[in-house]
Amino acid sequence: MDTTPDDGLDRIAVVGLACRVPGADDTERLWQNLLAGRESIVRLPVTGDEPEGYVPAAAPLDGPGDFDAEFFGMTPREAELTDPQHRLFLEHCWTALEHAGCDPARYDGRVGVWGGCGVNTYLVLNVLPHYRRADLLREYPAALLHGNDKDYLATRTAYRLGLTGPALSVQTACSTSLVAVAQACQALLDYQCDMALAGGAALKLPQEWGHVYEEGGIQSPDGHCRPFDADAGGTVFGSGVGVVALKRLEDALADGDTVHAVILGAAVNNDGARRVGYAAPSVDGQAEVIAEAYRAAGISAATVGFVEAHGTGTAVGDPIELAALDEVFRAAGAAGASVYVGSVKSNLGHLNAASGVIGLIKAVLAVRTGQVPPTVHYRARNPRTADDSPFTVNSAPRPWPRRDAPRRAGVSSFGVGGTNVHVVLEEPPARAEDGARTVRAHQIVPLSARTPEALEQARERLVAVLRDGKPGALPDIAHTLQRGRRAFAHRTAVVHTTGPGAAEALTDASGRQAAESARVAFLFPGQGSQYSGMTAGLLATEPVFAAEIERCARLLRPEVGCDLRELLARPAPEDGPDPLTSTELAQPVLFAVEYALARTVQALGVEPAGMLGHSLGEWVAAALSGVFALPDALRLVAARGRLMSRMAPGDMLAVQLPEDEARALERPGLVLAAVNAPGQCVLSGTPEAVAEAAGELTGRGVLTRLLETSHAFHSPSLDPMLDPFAALVAEVPRNAPRLPFVSGVTGTWITGAQAADPAYWAEQARRPVRCADGLRTLADGGRPVLLELGPGRAMGRFAAQVNGSGTAAVATVRGRRQAGPDERTLLNAVARLWEHGVEVDWAAFSAPEERHTVPLPTYPFQRRTHWVGAPEDDHPGQDTAQAPEPASVRGTDAPQEDPVLARTRQLWSELLGVEDIAPGDDFFVLGGDSLLATRLASRIHGALGVRLPLDELFDEPSLERMAKLVAAHGGAIDHASTDHTEKR
Repeated sequence: MDTTPDDGLDRIAVVGLACRVPGADDTERLWQNLLAGRESIVRLPVTGDEPEGYVPAAAPLDGPGDFDAEFFGMTPREAELTDPQHRLFLEHCWTALEHAGCDPARYDGRVGVWGGCGVNTYLVLNVLPHYRRADLLREYPAALLHGNDKDYLATRTAYRLGLTGPALSVQTACSTSLVAVAQACQALLDYQCDMALAGGAALKLPQEWGHVYEEGGIQSPDGHCRPFDADAGGTVFGSGVGVVALKRLEDALADGDTVHAVILGAAVNNDGARRVGYAAPSVDGQAEVIAEAYRAAGISAATVGFVEAHGTGTAVGDPIELAALDEVFRAAGAAGASVYVGSVKSNLGHLNAASGVIGLIKAVLAVRTGQVPPTVHYRARNPRTADDSPFTVNSAPRPWPRRDAPRRAGVSSFGVGGTNVHVVLEEPPARAEDGARTVRAHQIVPLSARTPEALEQARERLVAVLRDGKPGALPDIAHTLQRGRRAFAHRTAVVHTTGPGAAEALTDASGRQAAESARVAFLFPGQGSQYSGMTAGLLATEPVFAAEIERCARLLRPEVGCDLRELLARPAPEDGPDPLTSTELAQPVLFAVEYALARTVQALGVEPAGMLGHSLGEWVAAALSGVFALPDALRLVAARGRLMSRMAPGDMLAVQLPEDEARALERPGLVLAAVNAPGQCVLSGTPEAVAEAAGELTGRGVLTRLLETSHAFHSPSLDPMLDPFAALVAEVPRNAPRLPFVSGVTGTWITGAQAADPAYWAEQARRPVRCADGLRTLADGGRPVLLELGPGRAMGRFAAQVNGSGTAAVATVRGRRQAGPDERTLLNAVARLWEHGVEVDWAAFSAPEERHTVPLPTYPFQRRTHWVGAPEDDHPGQDTAQAPEPASVRGTDAPQEDPVLARTRQLWSELLGVEDIAPGDDFFVLGGDSLLATRLASRIHGALGVRLPLDELFDEPSLERMAKLVAAHGGAIDHASTDHTEKR
């Protein structure tokens, strides 16, 4: 057979890994333990009254009942009653998705899930003994069934994570999780989904119990598992969970995913009756599945350098497994002792339904890193295996160099009952050289979590990685965080050019809680903020901005006689005036910049809920809203600038006075031109009148500032241009606004009639700018995030004075006197928008750039213990068992209050597992759903004698209102039903 795969065969990429096993909370720690030859089977204390043959050894999982119920939308009570194996699998499915850089809510494809778990001893030993028979029959079947039956493992995971591909629970005993992988691979090749999660979980309870050794049994006589060793006598069962994320290789490469390994082929079969007993293995069945896997992979077994075996360390199983491997590899021409064989069970014990996927993860890491971990406790070959076997067990970590072909490995898992599976792996393909990737120098690094505590932990983890520089280039890290992570409410984001720099920035950054539905308002500053060279950096880094400026420059060239890009590309000369102080150039150039900025952020999915422009800026709002077509708006703005430049010269004076005091200064040649904030106004008029007012105010101690303008805008000096300009406006089509914006003339929302009236646009240049009123109008009904789309941040400062603390104003372009890259200022604005809760289209943000996904620290779950303790009685399960209060509400005392309210509160607590419920709390906000509401209605009827329709409960979901509803229906306390603790 050929030694290279047939290019026509489909391959599966392993793109995400997640596990939690004895001694290791993640894959990185697992790999460290494996390379170090570290055993995670622990010795247990003994009391002296153990039975004969007792072996005090176990492979426990730390905190098996610890779970972040809130993260997954589960109430504390629901989590407490759910099989911990389900919880472990659910959590690690999410972790595998994050490790793969996939947010299923934004993934453009279907994600499927295949998984299985072990026998649910938690239900039998811990939960059921606390139930009365009547309670089981009446109230709890649905809650216990969905959270504890193996059938619901995959479908509940799909529900909690929003996965729309196939969701199948797989159960083949010890081979469960590797069979799940094989089935997921086939579903991907059949295009049943575009990404797949596969794995399994196992929890052996009680974890603190060892086992009793029996001669010839499967369990170890000394508490160690010694695969393929002469002293092999059995295994130690333990607990763990593992999940891998899979994609078709061509899709993974096209998406820029990190490929950890490639699955070349897989096969599954059953021994049938070709064995001495149901639980016994078969050489023929195992040999057939192994050979079939290599046929499916299209490669020769002789090209494989390592096999991660089932390797239980039993006297019978190991020789049978090695005989089956020998048969296949000898037939392929493998030389003696040319292939390493090992078993992770020597480190962790037998993890039952999770064992196969953990073996797969070990093999994935081996082919990826080029290292073969040792099999611990191996001293001498099992005498029942062949001397000339192609396989050798390594007892020390070894480098695994490439030979003539890529590194390849096989993984076996065999289940009691005869279901066998073998998977063939290959190292990942070399990632193509990046070449000349078009990437921004600055990157936005966003980070979020559901709670402030989780955000702080996530920050610490990411900072450590950024400082080490391990994951890859900062553009790839930023890309992974932007597109491969769910955006939660507590957020922080920084902008930087290097990983270490981003780490320091994150250390100093403060987090904020994003609004649930953040609104954005666009602010467009007026003339006076512009300067030559503004946004020069954006022309080189932002394609949308550059394209819009090019479009405006082409349309404006006949109007202004030059290419405005020349004015933007270079700063003003040091020894001369800024060309953009000229009104006839300043207005069209500023319009073009503000319009292009708006289009740039709109391309990122940011749409305004409202807009406000200061004088000239209102024309940008009108063009964006469709009142004027862009070519018409540009011609009119250019004409506006020309006409204004022909008017008599004048000055404008900013004064720190309220409007009434500023108006009191009006006189011939001096008028109020703008009301920007409660104590910020602008006067406009002749140079003489302005100078006179400035001297008068200075004498009174009032701060003033002469603005850098050539004319007295919004004053009578413009009257001669009003009719000619209105006539020009009348010549072009005018439409009702599609996007709402505030009139600078009235300070309220513009009407369709105003927008279509040529006289309005002439008066708009003459009348005072009602900026302060406009900012108040934007804030009506809830404050939006204010995005200032133009040079500086003057309008943002006005907004803070108008609307007070809590005003969120974001600048996009540095002011004339500010230093720093233009790109950084704009990206900081995008980062701030995202922090405030504005959704950003990250795909559009990085569209021009080739990016890769890299593994990064995954979500820091805020776990709490959700656990029903097993009864101390040696004979649990009696019908008279009393149920303790749930851990989440145990020890609380009901306050002295209305008895119906108190009883309703108690029913809520028992169903939700939540304490400290306030009268105004909402049942559904606390985690209730329609199923729990049904059970609540049933309990209210039993405890309070009131039968309430569900729709009435839905209409009155607060505790206080629900209690009043119960009382209104004649509900009364049956004291006989409250003299004991409610049974589960």
